[in-house]
Amino acid sequence: MAKVSTEGRLRRILAMVPWVAAHDGPTVTEVCRRFECRPHELAADIGLLYLCGLHPYTPDLLIEAEIRDARVWVHYADYFSRPLRLTPAEGLGLVAAAQTLLAVPGTDPVGPLARGLAKLATSIGAPSSVAVELGDAEPNVLAGLRAAADSAQQVEIDYLSFARNQRSWRTIEPAGVFSTAGQWYVSAWCHLADDERVFRVDRIAELRQLGRARTRAAVAAAPALFERPGAAGEATLRLKSGAEWVAEQYPVLERLEQPDATLVVRLGVTEFAWLDRLVVRLGATADVLSAPPGWGGAEAAARSILSLYLTTYSG
Repeated sequence: MAKVSTEGRLRRILAMVPWVAAHDGPTVTEVCRRFECRPHELAADIGLLYLCGLHPYTPDLLIEAEIRDARVWVHYADYFSRPLRLTPAEGLGLVAAAQTLLAVPGTDPVGPLARGLAKLATSIGAPSSVAVELGDAEPNVLAGLRAAADSAQQVEIDYLSFARNQRSWRTIEPAGVFSTAGQWYVSAWCHLADDERVFRVDRIAELRQLGRARTRAAVAAAPALFERPGAAGEATLRLKSGAEWVAEQYPVLERLEQPDATLVVRLGVTEFAWLDRLVVRLGATADVLSAPPGWGGAEAAARSILSLYLTTYSG
């Protein structure tokens, strides 16, 4: 399982709190299975939770969270039992944030968060079904993928492969639609690749329902992105000040803190084009210590991207 980013971990914690609180001490196994984490990750999350609250962080303003007798307990601080007054703008912002959180794997669609969202939306005069789209995914495509996943049907998509800058029609069997890092993705079995794939929804130009049932066993509905080593090989980068975000945004195979305050990371590389873009984006803030066989180097990467830009936007 790939290392979860800071943002992903925060989303998991926010989704986990209302579910655990509503289920009166679920077991560690139940919580880990539902929120796709390991016991030690859950323990670390709980270790953060019991320090969370409101200023001035007195006991009545802190969340109570613990693991006891192989069960997980979360009790809200007294503050949360008091009526909360919100302006319409604050209420709408809270509705939007809650709708986004409901897309996190493991969130109960009819649990306390969903029920509270419906009540809040009613109180401020907003529809409880307000749509929140992360990224630029086409709503009809998103709805079509969800319908296909729910009914175990095949669909055909016109998909742009950003790494190869190519579009192709392919038949897929959606398992689940999920959001992470501000984008929508669909996890599916791809007939063209004859393997499991994760597709970015905003790169699907068109979707066709085929009316055919799924033929493969369902793949993971919300897998960890980039969890397997890349097909092209591995790259090792030395990240200088300002480039540490790479270790947060991309799951790494290995990370080593250096005495000079730099960070050395080893990454799986799926496509040379992906490594090209990353190295050019990092510029002088990173050094390539090793790269997959056949990769042309940073200068070649810059020339390749410049050539693609000129070809695409010339004239």
